[in-house]
Amino acid sequence: MRALVIPETGGTEVLTVEDVPKPKIGRKDVLVRVKACAVNHTDVWIRRGYEGDPPIVTGIDVAGEIAEVGSDIESFDVGDRVVLYWNTTYCGECEFCNDGETTMCRDYGGLGVKRDGGHAEYVAVEAKHAVQLPDTVSFETAAAIPSNFGTAWRGLITRAAIGPTDDVLVLGASGGVGHGAVQIAAHAGATVYAASSSEEKAKRLRELGADDVIDYGEVDIDEAIKERTDHRGVDVIFESVGGETYEQAVRSLARGGRLVTIGATTGDADHALLHYVFWKQLEIIGATGATMGEFEDMLEAVFAGDIEPVIDSVIPLEEIPTAHERLSAGEGFGKIIVKP
Repeated sequence: MRALVIPETGGTEVLTVEDVPKPKIGRKDVLVRVKACAVNHTDVWIRRGYEGDPPIVTGIDVAGEIAEVGSDIESFDVGDRVVLYWNTTYCGECEFCNDGETTMCRDYGGLGVKRDGGHAEYVAVEAKHAVQLPDTVSFETAAAIPSNFGTAWRGLITRAAIGPTDDVLVLGASGGVGHGAVQIAAHAGATVYAASSSEEKAKRLRELGADDVIDYGEVDIDEAIKERTDHRGVDVIFESVGGETYEQAVRSLARGGRLVTIGATTGDADHALLHYVFWKQLEIIGATGATMGEFEDMLEAVFAGDIEPVIDSVIPLEEIPTAHERLSAGEGFGKIIVKP
C-alpha cells in the first residue's frame, strides 16, 4: 500500500511516499481502509524530532471503512463507516489507566506517533477504538474531529469545567484545536472571546460562536481584554501557542481564573509571571488528548450538529510536505485533510 513515511528527522525533504506492507490484524482488531486523515502540528514535531520515533507512517485522525474484521469481532462488519480514537497506546495497568485517565499513562500515545497512522491506504486498530460514523457525517469532517476537538473538549469541559457564567478567551483560535475550542465553549454557554490575525478569520470565528474577536496584530491581547471586561479579565483562557502569548494570557485572567494550556507551538514561555499567579490565585491547568469517554461525549455533540469542524483543504499524500509548511507558517483556517 502507499503511505507517507517520516524515515528520519529533518526538513520537509525527508517526507516520502512509499510502498509499504499492508497492516495485518489480530483477532480483536479491524483493518480500516482510510478515506480521510488530518494533518496536525504533531506530524511536524515528529519530523523535527520533538516527538515520536521515526521511521513512522504519520496520521493521527482517521476516518474510513472497515475492510477486514478480526475473528473475535461482532460489533463491526466489512463496509461499516468509522472514525478512530487515536490514543490507542496505554498500559492499561497503572494507577491512571485504572482510573480511566489513560492520557496520563507513561505509555500514552497512539496512531501516527507510537504506531503507524492514517497517512496511508490502510490502518489497523483494536476494534474498541473505532466508533460507528453516521451517514450524515462525511469522512472529511470525521477526520477533522478526533485529536483537535477531543483535546479542546478535555481542556475546557473536563479540566476547566466551563459553564454559562464563564468568560472564555481562545488563543490560536483559527487553528485546528482553536476553532474547535471556540465552538465547544459556545456549546457550553460561555461568553467567548477569540484572538485572530485578520478580519476574514474574525468573521469566520464569529460565525462559529465567538462573541468578540481581538485582532492581536493591532493590539496586545491583555490590553484588549482589559478594555472589553472593564479591567476584570476573563475566567478561562484556552492556550496552545506559548511564547509571548502565554504571558499575555496570564495577564488577561481575572482573579481566580484558569489558564488551560494544551501546547506551545511557538515555544516555551520566557517568564512564568508567578506574581500574577499567586496574587490573583490563578490555576494553570495542563491538558492533552482525551479519554475514550471524552471522545465519545464530544462525538455526540458533533453527530447532533452542535459543533462542526472547518475544512481548510483536501490534498493527496504527495502534498503533505506543503501542508507541513503551511502549518508551520500559521496559514489557513481549520483542518488540512489528506485523501490517500
